[in-house]
Amino acid sequence: MDITTARERPDDWWEVEALYDTCFAPGRTALSSYRLRYGVDPIERLCIVARDGDGQIAGAIRNWPVRVAGKEVVLLGPVAVHPVHQGEGIAALLIWRCLEVAAKDGWPRIMLVGDAPYYGRFGFTPLTDVVMPPPTNPDRVLGIALRKGGWDGVTGPVERAHD
Repeated sequence: MDITTARERPDDWWEVEALYDTCFAPGRTALSSYRLRYGVDPIERLCIVARDGDGQIAGAIRNWPVRVAGKEVVLLGPVAVHPVHQGEGIAALLIWRCLEVAAKDGWPRIMLVGDAPYYGRFGFTPLTDVVMPPPTNPDRVLGIALRKGGWDGVTGPVERAHD
């Protein structure tokens, strides 16, 4: 299948929201990661869509700024793939693209809440000294340094970025 990636455009917003509604439980916006995103604009260059050969959105990833110990951190996700395209490697493509753009843009670190066995292949490891708001399982708080020392001294609670 012919898949291309591009930065999410403003007119993609509702189509991406519909994809998230399709892929995630109705209560997704009640999760702690969504509370950290509320009222904060996503990082535009790190909001990426994957389109199939017909130009339809097959997957999407968005990222938001958060703070840990007063330092900026990218909060990766959500990432979703339309059910008809699952198993085609689109989520991995979006994550790799996100890591590439974030590194080029100078972001020193990225975190997420997810399954270590899946995200470990991208280089994410447990962040034992970074605390997401409850009810997040601490074993699912993962991070990656995009440059040497990216997580040095960055410990404590995750807080909403203020714009």
